[in-house]
Amino acid sequence: QVQLVESGGGLVQAAGSLRLACAASVSIFTFNTLGWYRQVPGKQREAVAMLMRGGRTDYLDSVKGRFTISTDNAKNTVHLQMNNLHPEDTAVYYCYSRSPGREYWGQGVQVTVAS
Repeated sequence: QVQLVESGGGLVQAAGSLRLACAASVSIFTFNTLGWYRQVPGKQREAVAMLMRGGRTDYLDSVKGRFTISTDNAKNTVHLQMNNLHPEDTAVYYCYSRSPGREYWGQGVQVTVAS
């Protein structure tokens, strides 16, 4: 059973930084895609940052230049470095992974950006 466990959320002032981590219970080389989504109450979950096999990355337009997705292969961990945070980045952030025919989600971690 694959498990994804997020950490690193919290409360930060606008323009501050946070680094989220997602630890996988299996080798991250298992997955074709790794990424982060976020969701606020009453809205659909949206993809924030995606890392595809081969190294291609995609970012939500509003976070380009501020967020960076990366991996620590030795620790089977995916990171999301979030800089220059805005109040509108406030959301629950979910780790996501996909292997052929399967998708996996973490439990979510709250990020709150105070203005």
